[in-house]
Amino acid sequence: MKKALFPGSFDPLTLGHYDIIKRGVTLFDEVIVAIGVNSDKKYMFSLEERKEFIEDTFKDEPKVKVVTYKGLTVHFCQKIGVDFILRGLRNPADFEFEKAIAHTNRDLSTIETVFLLTAARTSYISSSIVRDVIRNDGDYTKLVPSSVRVK
Repeated sequence: MKKALFPGSFDPLTLGHYDIIKRGVTLFDEVIVAIGVNSDKKYMFSLEERKEFIEDTFKDEPKVKVVTYKGLTVHFCQKIGVDFILRGLRNPADFEFEKAIAHTNRDLSTIETVFLLTAARTSYISSSIVRDVIRNDGDYTKLVPSSVRVK
């Protein structure tokens, strides 16, 4: 069974993330969306809210699982028996950043990173942009799945 881990903070889940996950399930038997926990980071949404957004969005997709983890992504992959890390690329800056991480992960393990280019219609969306739109009372609903709602 080919499993891929799609790691991130998902603060919040965006339509860009959604696109990568939906396309990932066509390539893998299972896509595990892994919400990384970083105690040094300030999040807009709680861990429980972020997990719920993803679970609600993919409730009808049995090939998508949602988990949380701490520590190095490759160590978590080894712990749960995953051989692939799935990542989305929006632009050349993403590629350079993700390439360095992928090389480091390969030095630490045998885990392969698989890159998917984001769809043109979502390539400008990032969680930080969504958070900024929310903070400034903009219409964030055009940037996220319908399960993502500010309370």
